[in-house]
Amino acid sequence: MPSAIKQMLLGRPIHTKEAGHQRLSNPVALAVFSSDALSSVAYATEEILLGLAIAGTGALALAWPISLAIAALLVVVAFSYRQTIKAYPGGGGAYIVAKENLGDFPGLIAGGALLIDYILTVAVSISAGTAAITSAMPAMLPFKLYIGVAFVVLLAVMNLRGIKESGAIFSGPTFFFLVMLAITIFAGFFKQFLGGGIPVTPHTFPMAEQGAAAASVGLFLIMRAFASGCTAMTGVEAIANGVQAFKQPEATNARRTLTWMAGILLFLFLGTSALATLSHVTPYVELVNGQPETIETIISQLARGIYGTGILYYLLQAGTAAILILAANTSYADFPRLGSFMAGDGYLPKSLRDRGSRLVYSNGMILLTAMSILLLVVFGGETSRLIPLYAIGVFASFTLSQSGMVVHWFRNREPGWHWSAFVNGLGAVVTFVVLIVIAAAKFTSGAWIVLLLIPILVAYFQWVKRAYVRAAARVALPAEEELEFSYRSHNAMHNHVVLLFSSIDRRLVRAVQYARSIKADVIEGLFVDVTGDKAAEVRAEWERLELGYKLTVIESPYREIIDPIRDYVCAIPRPTHDHVVTVVLPEFVPETRAEYLLHDQTSFWIKSALFQLPGVIISDVPYHTEEYLSEQPAQCPVKGPQQAD
Repeated sequence: MPSAIKQMLLGRPIHTKEAGHQRLSNPVALAVFSSDALSSVAYATEEILLGLAIAGTGALALAWPISLAIAALLVVVAFSYRQTIKAYPGGGGAYIVAKENLGDFPGLIAGGALLIDYILTVAVSISAGTAAITSAMPAMLPFKLYIGVAFVVLLAVMNLRGIKESGAIFSGPTFFFLVMLAITIFAGFFKQFLGGGIPVTPHTFPMAEQGAAAASVGLFLIMRAFASGCTAMTGVEAIANGVQAFKQPEATNARRTLTWMAGILLFLFLGTSALATLSHVTPYVELVNGQPETIETIISQLARGIYGTGILYYLLQAGTAAILILAANTSYADFPRLGSFMAGDGYLPKSLRDRGSRLVYSNGMILLTAMSILLLVVFGGETSRLIPLYAIGVFASFTLSQSGMVVHWFRNREPGWHWSAFVNGLGAVVTFVVLIVIAAAKFTSGAWIVLLLIPILVAYFQWVKRAYVRAAARVALPAEEELEFSYRSHNAMHNHVVLLFSSIDRRLVRAVQYARSIKADVIEGLFVDVTGDKAAEVRAEWERLELGYKLTVIESPYREIIDPIRDYVCAIPRPTHDHVVTVVLPEFVPETRAEYLLHDQTSFWIKSALFQLPGVIISDVPYHTEEYLSEQPAQCPVKGPQQAD
């Protein structure tokens, strides 16, 4: 990306010394790290009802006890993660805890599960936010996929500007939603008990129309509804993963923010489920191409019953859409950070380890954006199709993290460790049971995809690690070779220089000047004749210039360029490691970026092919027109972050 456009989109580069000023206050951190968990109240109750509706409207009354069970689970997990923050104030969450206490393999499972869950968080949040928009404006329904992709790109750009700046921008919509939903819950209870009830339109569930209503309300149906409702707990671990983003004292502020998040989430989730149960609201779903598609969300139906279609209804829908879309911001805060931890340990490409110009892990954000858009496209931007994949990864990481914490307390035996070990042990047992329930209940609906992806990801992490270890071993300089290297360093390499050119012009002159400046045993020219009528002309021109170097012309009747060059270079003798071949490529540099498209990219493919050859060095010799058109040598332009600072 050109620097001017990059700076316009992302802002000026931030100096490394300013990193401390990028820390987040508790309210902003609540918006950044809790938006995923808090936003789940917009669809968690609906997912419970969708799971129960298959057995008919009579089963919907079970939504309330299922919600209570999920709320109890949330309390256990929240207390468990408070203990994790206390023990690991450096952040890293499930990956660090599991890796340090249970071993590398469990750590990789936790890391892979979380990475998958963060990608799903973006896809699910954006699709649910888009559903809130199309519920209020049904005319936009055919464009929901395009709307979703546009929101992902917008979120990526905002987060690339920096976590503090994006947090400040996103805090307003997050708190606006919390206030609007709280008002709606209070207004709903008032109308339910003092105003004669909340009027909602009953809807027939399409699966029931196909005969599924005869299904009994059995354990498996309840398990499926419970598993779907557990999406309310996704994102609870985010604060533990990003402790270092808080202002000092980091751990204290993170624990305090986690407590606030859990309290707000409990109130909103139970309040929404209670209103849905009391008003007997039913999911409004239709079959489109054999797949269920949400026409109007539960939140939208409740709001219509409470407010009508006035300004308060549209304000709530706007707030709901905003929080659902911004829920993806949690993934943008944690996915790149986790990727950086794992890259630092050698399990992911090193490009994910470093921060960009705005002190964020920009490569991780770009990867997250690409994978999230791919998911939206594959699943058509439909929340109900993505939900079955959701929550498995996060509960796997919950279980491994809490199990690791139990080991941590038994190893270190810090003051009060018995209570801490009990809390984390209870969290490990409960989340493991829920993980089994979710995996079993959602397996045929798509959960098998995640269960298959996690081991594939773990295998990939191990392959990356082995590749880096192999590369490090190959380039390492053992002590026994140091003396030999010191002796050999006094001896110059034997260098066979090949001047590769396509025409005799100023580019070749510049390349010859460069070749003469380096010490070489042999300098020769190489020309590939792909047209079959240039050989004589090139030889005559070469001799006329009296360069004093041998010229080799390769006839290429099949008009191949790459393979003849590669074969010729490979055929040059290299009797020892001290013998190398340097291929010099003169290249024309266009004056404007638009002109780059007017010149072929053959040199790029030549360099790509030669780069794979051992003992071959590639030298680019660029020819800049402006350097020769002015009387003074052209100077490099001075620009960049140094100017801004």
